[in-house]
Amino acid sequence: MFPNNFAYRAPETLEEALDLLEANPWDGKLLAGGHSLLPMMKLRMAAPELLIDINKIEELKGISEQDGYLRIGALTHHSDLERNLQLVPVYPLLARTARWIADPSIRNRGTVAGSLVHADPASDWGTTMLALHAEVEVASKSGRRRIAIDDFFVDTFTTALNEGELVSAVYVPTPTGEPHARYMKLERKAGDFAIVGLALQVETDMNGVVSQAGIGICACGPTPLRAVEAEQALVGQSLTADVIKHVSGLVSHSAEPTSDLRGTAEYKRDLLRVFARRALTEIRAEQSGEERVS
Repeated sequence: MFPNNFAYRAPETLEEALDLLEANPWDGKLLAGGHSLLPMMKLRMAAPELLIDINKIEELKGISEQDGYLRIGALTHHSDLERNLQLVPVYPLLARTARWIADPSIRNRGTVAGSLVHADPASDWGTTMLALHAEVEVASKSGRRRIAIDDFFVDTFTTALNEGELVSAVYVPTPTGEPHARYMKLERKAGDFAIVGLALQVETDMNGVVSQAGIGICACGPTPLRAVEAEQALVGQSLTADVIKHVSGLVSHSAEPTSDLRGTAEYKRDLLRVFARRALTEIRAEQSGEERVS
């Protein structure tokens, strides 16, 4: 099937893109990687009259540290975070997540912001940005504002973006302690959507005590979810076997899985427990020097 007819514009500045959005509030769609939008257009599930290709806008590109945050421009590709080894010591969860996304052709073209805006419940980046306590910066003709990632996802495929707004960057807080992270995902085949996924990052002090924790849950609810109880139980604790066992059991309390062809709700809850226990056990080994991984 072929998409409906549409007009195409490729603005070179953010201001021009926002002008086009303002003039076409219902009929204009932004194009970055296009891995979600173009298939929907081919199936005629989406029929925009105007495609606004934002790939030429330099202001939406680049990765930099600013005022206690890592700024990830909206046009940053998955592969940019996968291959940037300079980020790994301070932001280890970014590369660990990126390598799980689809296949190299998609990672080379798809964007982090595009994934967040699509708001799929099985979003790898949505799950990870929850674990990182990120903020999403959005721009419009009236200015810019930041939205905490917990408030960004409203429902399945629905975000807090208002008419005339686009995502300009994602801000990840720079860790104040020593960061340790894991991203774990079960899929039917390589590149498939997750049956269950888990993003976990902890920051520890010089004594190995957790000072900050973030745990995101993938594909177990209408949006990516935060494991609030498990995060709270980790803070102030050392990663002993008892703590790991207790926290792992709490992760599924925040999940809302449903039974489907990929597995029962009970199976998915148990996968979350297994993933959390495995992730925390690996991190404990990493802390002690038993395991050295990038």
